[in-house]
Amino acid sequence: MRVNNIEYRTVWMEGATVYMIDQNRLPFEFSIFKAGNYSETCYSIKSMIIRGAGAIGAAAGFAMAQAIMQAPGKNPNFVDKARQEIESTRPTARNLFYATEKVFLAGKHSREAAIIEAQQIADQDAQDSRTIGRLGNELIQDGYSIETHCNAGWLAFVDYGTALSPIYFAHKSGKKIMVYADETRPRGQGARLTAWELKNAGIPFRIIPDTAGAFLMSTGKIDMMIVGADRIAANGDAANKIGTLEKAIVAHHFNIPFYIAAPTSTIDLSCNSGKEIIIEERNADEVLYQTGMDEEGSIRKILVSAPGSAAINPAFDVTPASLITSIITEKGIIRPKGPEIKKLFKTDT
Repeated sequence: MRVNNIEYRTVWMEGATVYMIDQNRLPFEFSIFKAGNYSETCYSIKSMIIRGAGAIGAAAGFAMAQAIMQAPGKNPNFVDKARQEIESTRPTARNLFYATEKVFLAGKHSREAAIIEAQQIADQDAQDSRTIGRLGNELIQDGYSIETHCNAGWLAFVDYGTALSPIYFAHKSGKKIMVYADETRPRGQGARLTAWELKNAGIPFRIIPDTAGAFLMSTGKIDMMIVGADRIAANGDAANKIGTLEKAIVAHHFNIPFYIAAPTSTIDLSCNSGKEIIIEERNADEVLYQTGMDEEGSIRKILVSAPGSAAINPAFDVTPASLITSIITEKGIIRPKGPEIKKLFKTDT
């Protein structure tokens, strides 16, 4: 994506340093975070400086390459421990494990092979996202209003994104569209990141409260919904940002198409159903506090709940395949059923 007349990827590696757009500072400040070693890249993933399925995967691949480059010759367990540390940062994200394993195995041949593999994973992520956009655009008609949840755009992947990629393609093809971006509590990825992306791209949009989606659907203002996924089970169940399940239930009730957009690297064939997906539980402070900019332009963290309250903060929920209209992948648009999902991998064996 172009920002301030400069083309950026969300995450990239130069030498032994991983660079990434600091998403915790958006939309108020555009800055680049530099991770000089794998531990710093792990911190960036865990603290959500970088987030989103594909971006996490690319960052994890780069972190694994960093660890292999850092490994001292007299400590054979260094790389194994580094892999465990990387994989513990965000347990729900399938792309993280996919990338870490591929780079780890490449590193058994040489450090150079690990670096090449990490870069190829990032490049493939960008290419897959572009293809998802091209295919998904075929589902969008001129004049459509589209609801999305969380951020599955350029910032969530190396480039283009998944749920927003078809929207970008539709806009570039001249279709008149309106996007309704769920705010996505508690961290506000829709209000902060999706809105920032859409404004930057010149696409008409409105931020809506998470609780407003059902009302808009009931009044006929939503034609379709597209979201991303962090892990898709072999039976088509999909884990995505918390609140997605509620949207899918409402969309099903009002007979509104509900699409998941995700590359095949997000599909976990070893996971039989959504019941086996580990749901990350994040710090309760994300619910109790909010960060924003005050009238003087200072970024502040404030308490927004009753003092002394406790909270629970599951980061994801699982939408059953029965509520998903189709899954948009780089290999085609499929029904969310086990046999169709497995066909996607036949050419890979």
